[in-house]
Amino acid sequence: MPYADVGAFPVPDAVDDDRAVFAADAAPTGWLATELGAVRPGDVVAVWGAGAVGQLTARAAVLRGAARVLVVDRYEERLRMVERHSGAEPLDYRRTDVAAELRDRSGGRGPDVCVVAVGSPPADRFGGRHADRPDALREAVHACRKSGVVVLLGGTDGFVDAFPLGTVTERRLTLRGVRRPDLRDVPMLLDRMARDELRTEHLATHRLPLAQAPHGYALFRHRADGCVRAVFTP
Repeated sequence: MPYADVGAFPVPDAVDDDRAVFAADAAPTGWLATELGAVRPGDVVAVWGAGAVGQLTARAAVLRGAARVLVVDRYEERLRMVERHSGAEPLDYRRTDVAAELRDRSGGRGPDVCVVAVGSPPADRFGGRHADRPDALREAVHACRKSGVVVLLGGTDGFVDAFPLGTVTERRLTLRGVRRPDLRDVPMLLDRMARDELRTEHLATHRLPLAQAPHGYALFRHRADGCVRAVFTP
């Protein structure tokens, strides 16, 4: 593996494998989202998507001192995880007027930071692989307070039409995006894992032998059987 010598870090003895594996991707991505959003103590943060990255973004915002963190999704088992493990407030968009709730829970102004972490799911309300998740992004832009920050996580290769550019300029919003995490944060995150501030093992909902990798990827891709992440054992 090219450059493996610069991307490997010692895992503290207090951190088991199921926790440490998330320091390679989801945890640093979530932490980077809060850095890009400049989350500060007292902020209200909204996260679209309750997968592994969304949940760890929420937890990172809590650790950085956010006063309220809200996570928007429709999968009940994921929203229960948000409430139990992240210290954030779940919002089921099927049962809630998301825009109204975000205004109400932020004193009428909207969240200070909005993070879109919905990944690239099959076609659903959050867009789908071809639509590049426009619904969540548009909702985040409209919800964010004046002079707030919208952060888009993950890679997309297509185009999004009907983007609310007028809202971005009228409200003086900052829009930031990132495709890959910053590995410089990994040692710090491992230390937080060792101190039990950051727990991730609950995200490993399926443990499978490597021979069942295609099945595990299918579960992950289609959100089947409550899958958040599948962990393979060689």
